[in-house]
Amino acid sequence: MTLTSFNPIPHYTVSSGELPRIALLATGGTIAGSAADATRTAGYQAGALGVQDLLAAVPALGNVAHIHAEQVAQIDSKDMSVSLWQKLAARVNALLAQPDVAGAVITHGTDTLEETAYYLHLTVNSRKPVVLTAAMRPATALSADGPLNLLNAVRVATDPISAGRGVMVAINNQIHCARDVVKTSTYKVDAFHSPEIGVLGWVQDERVAFQREPLQYHTVESEFVGLSGELPAVEVVSSYAGVSRIAVDALVEAGVQGIVVAGTGNGSLHALLQQALAEAVQRGVTVVRASRVGSGHVMHNGAAPDDQYGFVSAGNLHPYKARVLLMLALQAGVPRERMQSLFDEY
Repeated sequence: MTLTSFNPIPHYTVSSGELPRIALLATGGTIAGSAADATRTAGYQAGALGVQDLLAAVPALGNVAHIHAEQVAQIDSKDMSVSLWQKLAARVNALLAQPDVAGAVITHGTDTLEETAYYLHLTVNSRKPVVLTAAMRPATALSADGPLNLLNAVRVATDPISAGRGVMVAINNQIHCARDVVKTSTYKVDAFHSPEIGVLGWVQDERVAFQREPLQYHTVESEFVGLSGELPAVEVVSSYAGVSRIAVDALVEAGVQGIVVAGTGNGSLHALLQQALAEAVQRGVTVVRASRVGSGHVMHNGAAPDDQYGFVSAGNLHPYKARVLLMLALQAGVPRERMQSLFDEY
């Protein structure tokens, strides 16, 4: 069967007998980055190489899967957009609906990988594996990490035990849940971790092993599958020493529908910011209280009187993932009184 190409983007297919068929969707990023010489691991051009170049660097893929590859985008992931999220989710869903496609692998830049992964975690309508991978060093660098990460991601996507675990990130021999993974370093190869919760499993050579399962709703269990149309405007603000209410007031006047606040500690808020956010709720804005700390969880009614002010606590979702969930919840028309239980479930 010939897969339908994602016109006008060209596709590239590697035949490999009766091996599983994996859809490889490339979006650019450092994994496809190019620098002037092999000693440079910074100052490179992200997304310079095409998907054919990524495949050519990993000939061992021909022994693992039949790869159907598409260049969906060719960007530095700092420039990832909501419209590209939607396009990517639609393409993944279309490919996974084809019976002979066993799973999907997405190459992505590291800067916004965790946000894209979580968006797909909530919008992909399949139990088939979807695995994102990336690199911290450009493809032209000495000891580039991209080729092995790509090979491992395809191994995870082809293994039957990966099914039903939602969207995953395979990087540095580890397998992370899209909900939990975050980037924690600006330069280290070991840049991605799942604070508090830990990794789902690991992959090395031909072996894929899982040690836990995600318990929150995702993919086929998600109520956000099949949504269409523009996502509501949701922005992120921070609490810090000496913060003013200028940003919150400006966002409310601009007509945002939601605000996620990255609070200090257990999501605590400076008094001025807390008052501004309480007034925002009174004007119809949904406010979610998260933490800027990087690990742990934000207790409902813990460091702020959530019920009194109408705030929602994000639990252990990082602020930028809380933004993804809030955008989808608002798009789906989730009522205000259900928002807290939704954040607890997802």
